[in-house]
Amino acid sequence: MGKRHQARELALKVLFQLEGTGDDTEEVLRYHALESGVGDDTANFARQLVDGVLANREKLDAIMSEASEHWKLDQMAKVDRIILRIAVYEIAIDRKVPTKAAINESIELAKTFSGDEAGRFVNGILGKVAATAT
Repeated sequence: MGKRHQARELALKVLFQLEGTGDDTEEVLRYHALESGVGDDTANFARQLVDGVLANREKLDAIMSEASEHWKLDQMAKVDRIILRIAVYEIAIDRKVPTKAAINESIELAKTFSGDEAGRFVNGILGKVAATAT
């Protein structure tokens, strides 16, 4: 597993824990980074993703709502919603990673943490996001 994948997994765990809590972002990140045994580079990339998602959450949610015809955000599984936020951040805002890489990574995260159906769900929404982001 590559460092970027580990960083996305770490960002997912941190954002999952932060959702709906007042926990300190840096403390949560430090805890999960130590627990995962990742290096500084991986933790720093995860921090960029977490900070980017948190800073742009309203915009990300608006993009996701637009792309998701049949599902409201609050109907999505929490883990799927967070995976989508990370990917939409990378595709529509950060733009430092090729779109295809961001989508593929997200599908893998969804399959690992949510299941095969989630992989298809994430792929469908991100396909629409990618089409409008270019």
